[in-house]
Amino acid sequence: MTEIFTDSAHKQLSQMFYAVLFFHVSEYLLAIACHGKSKVTIESLLITRDYILAMIFSVLEYLVELYFFPEMKDNWSISNLGLMMVVFGETTRKLAILTAGRAFTHFVQRYHEDDHQLITYGVYGIVRHPGYTGFLIWSVGTQVMLCNPVSTVAFAIIVWEFFHARIPYEEFFLKQFFGAQHEAYAQRVPSGIPFVK
Repeated sequence: MTEIFTDSAHKQLSQMFYAVLFFHVSEYLLAIACHGKSKVTIESLLITRDYILAMIFSVLEYLVELYFFPEMKDNWSISNLGLMMVVFGETTRKLAILTAGRAFTHFVQRYHEDDHQLITYGVYGIVRHPGYTGFLIWSVGTQVMLCNPVSTVAFAIIVWEFFHARIPYEEFFLKQFFGAQHEAYAQRVPSGIPFVK
């Protein structure tokens, strides 16, 4: 099996490992920077059982395809497109966090806090949910980077379904908090997730 681990395989799997490591560690550290260590839990690493299973599936797909169809993994135009998606998605998400500052949380706010404001500038002037947009691009990009066709489609569908359900729920509370200000913003700026108004 060691002979199938070409330089390409090492490079792609290393890129995936570093992309995942950077994403989760930076999410946790930015949550601490925005809210203070006492208000941040390990949940801010954003690692769930379903997420771990999805990542295991993607690595298994990669290894099976590498063994049976090694030439499939040598498509560097596709792999590099995936790497660009990872960088773009990561950058978009982190800009969203930095722009929102204390207003950004990993959980839907169900109660209005005194310092909670509606952020409509920066990346929030382009899409209403740039953190979600960034994560969608990042997660699909990790699979494009690995040249994983099954996981690319699966990640796109599963992450889209998650945000398709989450955005209306979150915006229900935002309308409660900010009323007409949020309504005008929602009319003017798209959600950032395809086919989710």
